[in-house]
Amino acid sequence: MLSSVFKELLKRNTPRWLVLLIDLYIVVNTFVFSYLIRFNFSLSFDTSKLMLQLPVVIAASLVSFLLVGSYKGIIRHTGLKDSLNVINASILISALLIGVVMLNLHYQVVSKFTIPRSIIAIHFLLNVVFLIFSRYFYKELYRVFMVGNEIDKRVLIYGAGEAGLLVYSMLHEDKANNIQTIAFIDDDKRKWKSKLNGVTVLGSSNISEDYIVRKKIDEIIISIQNIKPSRLLEIVDEISKLPVEVKIVPPIKSWIDGGLKLRQIKSVNIEDLLGRTPIEIDNPILKEEFFNKVILVTGAAGSIGSEIARQLINFNYKKIVLIDQAESELYNLQQYFVNQQVNNVVCVVADIQNKDRMELLFKKHQPHIVFHAAAYKHVPFMEENPYEAVRTNVMGSKNIASIAALNNVEKFVMVSTDKAVNPTNIMGASKRIAEKYINCLNANSNTKFITTRFGNVLGSNGSVIPLFTQQIKNGGPVTVTHKEITRYFMTIPEACQLVLEAGCMGKGGEIFVFDMGKSIKIFDLALNMIRLSGLKYPDDIAIKITGLRPGEKIYEELLATSENTKETHHKKIMIAEVAPLNVKKTLNEIEELCILNTPCSLEKTVLKMKQIVPEFISNNSKYEVMDTVTKLE
Repeated sequence: MLSSVFKELLKRNTPRWLVLLIDLYIVVNTFVFSYLIRFNFSLSFDTSKLMLQLPVVIAASLVSFLLVGSYKGIIRHTGLKDSLNVINASILISALLIGVVMLNLHYQVVSKFTIPRSIIAIHFLLNVVFLIFSRYFYKELYRVFMVGNEIDKRVLIYGAGEAGLLVYSMLHEDKANNIQTIAFIDDDKRKWKSKLNGVTVLGSSNISEDYIVRKKIDEIIISIQNIKPSRLLEIVDEISKLPVEVKIVPPIKSWIDGGLKLRQIKSVNIEDLLGRTPIEIDNPILKEEFFNKVILVTGAAGSIGSEIARQLINFNYKKIVLIDQAESELYNLQQYFVNQQVNNVVCVVADIQNKDRMELLFKKHQPHIVFHAAAYKHVPFMEENPYEAVRTNVMGSKNIASIAALNNVEKFVMVSTDKAVNPTNIMGASKRIAEKYINCLNANSNTKFITTRFGNVLGSNGSVIPLFTQQIKNGGPVTVTHKEITRYFMTIPEACQLVLEAGCMGKGGEIFVFDMGKSIKIFDLALNMIRLSGLKYPDDIAIKITGLRPGEKIYEELLATSENTKETHHKKIMIAEVAPLNVKKTLNEIEELCILNTPCSLEKTVLKMKQIVPEFISNNSKYEVMDTVTKLE
């Protein structure tokens, strides 16, 4: 009964006036205690003088506490700032007492009134100790009664630096969850066996499965800022084998209001391991580029097109026109903008293959800038459907680009792919042909035609990440086409930010390639995803090698063999120096391809594609036989 009443009292914030009274009571007692210390705990001092001094001490303390406001803090949330306020108040009390003594010595207001300097010094030290102790004592009392002694979770913090200490403080201060930090882990040998806040620092070699089980560890929290992706991958690969959940602290810039919250510590996902840090665009040139402009985005319902649209709304545009044939996804995007109360965004259900429809839309909205993201991109599907690949990726792009040129659009930015480099499949070849077409148009047009080329994006439609996630959820197996297959990856926001940046810096005719970092082995990717899901390979989940799909490469390239790159002012964007094209011949060949392309002439269509793109050599495909034909011609 008494305990429940006490808990109820603790739940309430202690009134400020009560904190002020308690602080005054402590200050009075520490003043008396100062005399006892000074006179070796004997009553050999003049108590009448002490009684005369106490009102002055109370007045000085009251003034100090009111000026500093040390009594205003919520006691159960006492921290460093509150302790500093107490120290400042104690300094002010001592300063006021010294001031009163000196004034009295000069003016002799009260006969023989003085306070020894030793008493003031001792009083200051006692004030600091007891006022701070009282706050932390109440704080600990609150924790014991309200949170209890039962530990909810036992964790290890990987990183004994500033970030690790901040995580420790945050966990220790959290009242809703009783989380105990068992140890820090750090790579710095100099820190091993030392203690931080009473917690031992260990090396990673000390953390074994036996240690985890013996200490009943629930989580390992990785708290290292500015860590190299390769080292993070090593750490996760090492600790994900242990029977423990692995979590990670986000970058400091994403902390809420500059402070870390428990809910921000999340399970490690594959994006954290790939080292792709989204670029924050705060570029005045971009703001100027899109100021009061009408911007049209094709393929707006797709993963890239929709993210481009989301980023464009941050600029002071005139109107954004979003085009896609995928009705449901475009509707969802429209509702997103409605809910965000974004104005002047027009969503249009239309097919880029319909030239008449596109011409009407361009005349109606008169766009200044076009981002062309509409495309078919699934390699195996397009290998089976070359007719559709040419219709959308070539003819559709040809429609949009030609109409943009006729309407004197300022800039046309096409989203391409690394699969267009030395293509081994229909999809890649179709995108390379589209690149060639807009490059030809740039030579004889007022419109600046720009190509951006990058690899796979995490979480996009068709990405292996959602596929692996679903396969793991279903109990496996996780399917990988080849044990040595590698791919480049970047996040969708980063890819789209770079597309905007490249589009802004483009002068026309460039193929911009993005720094994709290091290529990742898909087998290792699958292995890490299994471990991060708390499962073991191959005990819980198997990985099945299915063999390369039609048209699939073991590794991707960002540049063709005849291309080199030159740097731009942006360290993650380069310009491919492509071989010059015979514009008239290329345009004629592409026109012939569009006429030739019918559902009944697939072989002729593919053969023509190989003639337009001589480096197009099919791989693991029924069209490999045509490579011999083109070589013989």
